[in-house]
Amino acid sequence: MEVAIIGGGAAGFFSAIAVKENYPDARVVIFEKSKNLLSKVKISGGGRCNLTNACETIKKLVEAYPRGGKTLKKVFRIFNNKHTIEWFESRGVPLIIQDDNCVFPESQSSKSIVECFFDQTKKLNIRIELNMDLKSIKRDGEKLVLNFKDDKKKSRSFDKVIVATGGSPKRKDLECYEKLGHKIEDPVPSLFTFNMPTESITEMMGIVVEKTFVKIIGTKFKSEGALLVTHWGMSGPVILQLSSFGAVLLKEKKYDFSIQVNWVNVQNHDAVSDTLNRIVNEYPNKFLSNYRPYQLPERLWLYLLEKVGLDDKKKWNELGKKGLNKLINILTSDVYLVRGKTTFRDEFVTCGGVSLKSIDIETMQSRVCENLYFAGELLDIDGITGGYNLQAAWTTAFIAAKLQ
Repeated sequence: MEVAIIGGGAAGFFSAIAVKENYPDARVVIFEKSKNLLSKVKISGGGRCNLTNACETIKKLVEAYPRGGKTLKKVFRIFNNKHTIEWFESRGVPLIIQDDNCVFPESQSSKSIVECFFDQTKKLNIRIELNMDLKSIKRDGEKLVLNFKDDKKKSRSFDKVIVATGGSPKRKDLECYEKLGHKIEDPVPSLFTFNMPTESITEMMGIVVEKTFVKIIGTKFKSEGALLVTHWGMSGPVILQLSSFGAVLLKEKKYDFSIQVNWVNVQNHDAVSDTLNRIVNEYPNKFLSNYRPYQLPERLWLYLLEKVGLDDKKKWNELGKKGLNKLINILTSDVYLVRGKTTFRDEFVTCGGVSLKSIDIETMQSRVCENLYFAGELLDIDGITGGYNLQAAWTTAFIAAKLQ
């Protein structure tokens, strides 16, 4: 049996290795369109490769996927985050689990993952061909015929093909699959930070607030977690999660919208009022600048005071009801205008791609083209940050490699 793997990324290597382990006599070839292998793996997690998340249950795992989670639930029972950890550690890659459940190589370097894949492909005699840009896929009886751009061979025939090319920001890159009859969901950017060119909050760049609650005004999208103020706007897990769940809607809005930030992650305004009144009673003669509620970063606290027009040299017992209401509102309902997006580091994630309606999720085989399988981000599956996107790649690649 001859098997072609289209794509030299995470899902491509993982599926190639799994195919060879499932079918030792198979001839397996990885075709990569560029000259660089595993490029996205190398930069994942800031170069450390956050290869999965150690959340305890499949239910929790599923919740991390704005698109595809409910469908993945079926196959996570077969291969999930626990299996991923076992897979890499059994192949000589010790792992560590951080407090936030993100899983990294003990070496703290993606090089460990890359070397693991290269070692496995060499050991299993998997062939790799670079600069092979797929032009078309055609059926010829039970075979699949592949044509590559600038390939000296006019065509190459295989018994099985697994497509694992990763996410693409351009719909035209998916045309060869659409021509075969697959439904394509328009690719849309996901996992991006918010640009705020008109907001002075950017002068507070570098500030991190660990517990915030943020929602996109006029929508159902909300999130909680750490927020990072940058020189262009806002980032951090809470913002990235919002961008992921709201990806399609925010594209429709042309990235022109407003967010409401609760800096203390306390939704009950009465509870915030009680906290501030307690400060008034216990520290009446302290200046506002000298006592920060909720241990807010000093620069942010001074910025918020200035934003609502309160003198930081005013004493707490001089605030009055009007002053206290100003603080309650700015702490719980601070509004910012977003005008654009910025890709998160060098990690580009797309939602959209080959629709799951065109795939038998239990085998990852195409419903319209026999012996053609899909794996990884090319599918209309995407997750939030924390190792979830790579987990989807491992799971779909593992299932596809069964070639059922």
